[in-house]
Amino acid sequence: MIWTRDIVPRVQLREIMTAGVITARPDADLLSVAQLMRDHSVGSVVICDSEGAPSAMVTDRDLAVRALAEQRPHGEQVDQHASRPLVTGEPEMALEEAAALMVQHGVRRLPVVDGADLVGIVTLDDIAVRTGNLEVAQRMTQEVIEGALPSFFFHERG
Repeated sequence: MIWTRDIVPRVQLREIMTAGVITARPDADLLSVAQLMRDHSVGSVVICDSEGAPSAMVTDRDLAVRALAEQRPHGEQVDQHASRPLVTGEPEMALEEAAALMVQHGVRRLPVVDGADLVGIVTLDDIAVRTGNLEVAQRMTQEVIEGALPSFFFHERG
C-alpha cells in the first residue's frame, strides 16, 4: 500500500460515517432502485433482508453494466444485480483498518454494521472530506482501481 499510518488520522468509523443509508429489499425492481439513487443523490443502495440485515449492495455502476447495458427489464429484481460479498466495517473500527479493508477488497463504499444492524456507510469521498486529507483518498482510489482492473492496463503500451 502507498499510504501509511502517518497519513490516516486515528479516527473511528462512527466519527466519519454517514448515518442515513439508503436501503432496498432484495425484491425491489431495478427502476425503483435507480430512482432511489437519483432522488437521494447517492451512488449506491444497500440491499437488506426482511429483518433489515444488510446482505448486498447495488451501485450505479452495477445498474449500468449489469442491467442497463444487458437490456434487462426495469421490473427485474435488483438482488440479481447486486454486488457480493458485502464487505462491512464496525463503528469502532479505526479508519486506517477500514481503509485497508476497502483497498484489499477493491470497494469504494463500506457499510457500517453494529451486530446485524446497518448503522452507516463510509465512502472514499467521506475519508477525503471528513479527514481533510485528499491525498489519502486519491491514493486509495488509485489502489482500488488498480486492484479491480487487470494488470495489463498499467503496463506501458507501444
